[in-house]
Amino acid sequence: MNISNKIILITGANRGIGRALVEEALRRGAKQVYAATRSKFQHPDKRVKPLTLDVTNASHIQRAAGEVDALDVLINNAGIALPDDLSKPDVIEQHLAVNLFGPFNVTRAFLPQLKRSKGAVLNNLSLAALASVPVLAAYSISKAAALNMTQGLRAFLAGQGVKIHAAIIGPIDTDMTRGMQMPKTSPESAAKGIFDGLEKGEEEIFPDIGSQPVAEGWRAGAAKGLERQFAAFMPQNAA
Repeated sequence: MNISNKIILITGANRGIGRALVEEALRRGAKQVYAATRSKFQHPDKRVKPLTLDVTNASHIQRAAGEVDALDVLINNAGIALPDDLSKPDVIEQHLAVNLFGPFNVTRAFLPQLKRSKGAVLNNLSLAALASVPVLAAYSISKAAALNMTQGLRAFLAGQGVKIHAAIIGPIDTDMTRGMQMPKTSPESAAKGIFDGLEKGEEEIFPDIGSQPVAEGWRAGAAKGLERQFAAFMPQNAA
């Protein structure tokens, strides 16, 4: 996957990693970038096309899919992370609505375009998908579910030409982590790492200083091995 001359859609594009991904896509020569946000968004580069999209709103998703004729890369970046202690089920439901069902429903809506282009989907996940962060327990649940969903989509779409990737992201210096005292990577550096991994074809991308130490253990670990083993059950993957 070479980003040059590609058409890319990025959700949650107005700030943090999303905004940095827009800039990095432009820097790498993207033909067009759909910047999907819940609120109005403007960008001086004419290659950027604002797209109103709340990933929890079915009519928004349907309308956005109708406005995009062609697409090479979908980046599901929009997400929330609220502190909680698992005492309120509605907080878990809120995280699942945005962080799990959001990317799932957006991906489903844009599959026709992605199948035509033999394109790619990249879901921005988190180290919390691999192990729970207790102060962000509902967030961790949603990201773990989104990782499993990503693996499922990868298996189901393997025979249809659509590649599925996950960015396993560590602490990034954004509004979400403001007030947390820990080493953080800049959004710009993380965006570069994400696109580097995408262009290399990495299924799981570890784009920052917080996540990179985990990369080798994940790729050689039991969980990744089981994913490959279970994917072989799919008829199109059978020998």
